[in-house]
Amino acid sequence: MGLWAALKAERLGIDTLLVDAGPLAQGASGGLLGALMPHMPDKWNDKKQFQFEALLSLEDEVRALEAETGRSAGYRRSGRLIPLPKPHLRTIAERHEREALVNWRAGDRSFRWNAIDASPLGPDWPTPEVAGAGLVHDTFAARVSPRGLTGMLVERLRRAQHVRIVEGCGVESIEGTTARLSDGTSVAFGHCILSAGHRSFPLLEMLGPPLARPLGQPVKGQAALMKGDIDPDLPLLYLDGLYIVPHEGGLAAIGSTSEDRFDDPFSTDGQIEDLIARARVLAPVLKSAVVVERWAGLRPKAIDRDPMVGPHPDNARVVALTGGFKVSFGMAHRLAEEALGAVQDRPMTMPAGFQLASHIAVATRNA
Repeated sequence: MGLWAALKAERLGIDTLLVDAGPLAQGASGGLLGALMPHMPDKWNDKKQFQFEALLSLEDEVRALEAETGRSAGYRRSGRLIPLPKPHLRTIAERHEREALVNWRAGDRSFRWNAIDASPLGPDWPTPEVAGAGLVHDTFAARVSPRGLTGMLVERLRRAQHVRIVEGCGVESIEGTTARLSDGTSVAFGHCILSAGHRSFPLLEMLGPPLARPLGQPVKGQAALMKGDIDPDLPLLYLDGLYIVPHEGGLAAIGSTSEDRFDDPFSTDGQIEDLIARARVLAPVLKSAVVVERWAGLRPKAIDRDPMVGPHPDNARVVALTGGFKVSFGMAHRLAEEALGAVQDRPMTMPAGFQLASHIAVATRNA
């Protein structure tokens, strides 16, 4: 989110200081999975519409960055297969199929949530044993290499005219229009877009009266990267919280856990091993694949899971750009535009539930 905000500010000619407590893009955005999953097509609302439009516009954003940098983001609208183990799930899927015809449309483009009887890719993707009632073929889902995309953003920002980068120096506190950094220096700002992942929450809490509950929390996720004879054109697989995401070079990312309690945020353990074992069963083509990397990191989960964006009610010069948990990667470019809209005193167009003031209202109430 912070990288997108800096790039959008560069395009607007806004002088920007980009401060990161570590190397750029080494936090939750530097993971492995890269699944760009749409919300279900049912019970349509403004939040689902915003995400739909953001996932669609990300294609053009990626193409523009690839042209500017000569690098690849590993982006592909490869679709997704979701096995249906039980008959009642087929009934639900067929209802969603009709709803997608209405809701997954933009101009002359439309996408499908098709209920099908068997995988068009044979018994190895996925195994028929988990698809007793067929499968869903979602044609809207996509994937991107997290490190490919963030790497492009970083490269573009390192040669930006209006952006200065400071790495290895985080923000300790904010008072008024001054930020105190971890090296002891202070920086005066016109506006501060606070996009420090889960570390944003306590900084935002300092700016107003005490809250009944924290604005958010870190949630640990573990993932793995496997290499084998894996076709990068394959659709993503999803079943019961397990994602398998094919990438270029015969790779597939496996994930991910969601852990509210943990001892070490950056260590992997038996939970990822369980996911790897489940992945080999779900997709037999992975039986001979080797694990080339295991990863763990912390994702920012706001108090009500939604993205947390917008000016702070008690300090309008500080603009939040965080939260989102599992959906923010595909919306970060659009949320960055909303944050910069606040900087430029433009009205926000995102759903009210995404706005920081809405989250603070929730945190103010006792559980």
